[in-house]
Amino acid sequence: MSDDLLSRHDVLLADLDGTLYRGPSAVPGAVEAVRGAAERGVRTAYVTNNASRRPSEVAEHLAELGFAARTEDVVASSQAAAGLLADQLPAGARVLVVGADALAAEVTGRGLRVVTTAAEADAVVQGHSPDTGWPQLAEATVAVRAGALWVACNLDPTLPTERGPLPGNGAMVGVVRVSTGKEPQVAGKPGPALLQEAARRTGARRPLMIGDRLDTDIEGGRAAGMATMLVLTGISDAAELLAAPAELRPDYVAADLDGLTARPEDLAFGPRPGWDVRVPEPGTLVLAGDGAPVDALRALCAAHWASGGGPAEVSADGDDAAAALRHLRLGGSATVAEVGEHDQKPGAHR
Repeated sequence: MSDDLLSRHDVLLADLDGTLYRGPSAVPGAVEAVRGAAERGVRTAYVTNNASRRPSEVAEHLAELGFAARTEDVVASSQAAAGLLADQLPAGARVLVVGADALAAEVTGRGLRVVTTAAEADAVVQGHSPDTGWPQLAEATVAVRAGALWVACNLDPTLPTERGPLPGNGAMVGVVRVSTGKEPQVAGKPGPALLQEAARRTGARRPLMIGDRLDTDIEGGRAAGMATMLVLTGISDAAELLAAPAELRPDYVAADLDGLTARPEDLAFGPRPGWDVRVPEPGTLVLAGDGAPVDALRALCAAHWASGGGPAEVSADGDDAAAALRHLRLGGSATVAEVGEHDQKPGAHR
């Protein structure tokens, strides 16, 4: 068996939006990576905070894109949210659903009743739906203010699309939070329950959580005690990773799912061949050398985190380093300065 990252894990817990697909299209190389894992006996469970579609619909969409996905392979926050409600409410309790029909179906599937007005509601559950508007949020606000149990499928502020990040369920939850001054229970990532359920279903002993968001996928994997890998195909970018607090830092980072067949030590954070990182003072980094841009990111993160972390300004010493920083979108006068060979102080930055 090859000594790559895949050989260390028995189940992949894969986020969907931004990790396997963006909008209607698969992320390049993702289908091949999941198929390759299956050929080596490593199952993929599809774990999503999106509660707008039924697991069967998610599996169908994945299959259309080329992924080998069955309904039982999909673990959604709508299922976890319905479970939270059922654990705390008697059978037949009335739930105001702010979300899609898929969420309503999970609620009724747990023996609860769906209602549409605050006056009827024993509980409120919120999940993403593109049709959510002021009337639904107003009813939720009145119900929560009156003491209804409040569960959110997730707190994702945005969701990735082919048009870029758009408002997610967390943005809608924020409206009710601001209006009521209260906080919901949260079913999905970054809480551990959703990932623990996925591991239980699959019998995973050595799961790897893979995602594109530090504040949901990676934080959730860490909370569940799992190894984590960030892929740079969705929401979280190099700048966010560089500034991430300890609880949001993954074990590995890769450009995409091709990282599964790389050696774990090549995906981890630390010095990388060809790259040199200097830290003139905490929060200021100077990158020199040449090589793969993601290797540069691994080296930058290791050096920055060792010096205290937080927001960083990065300078490029040389053309190759400048090109790597542009590739990582660490460019721009506010974040990155290019240092010419004539500069006497390599740590100087704009």
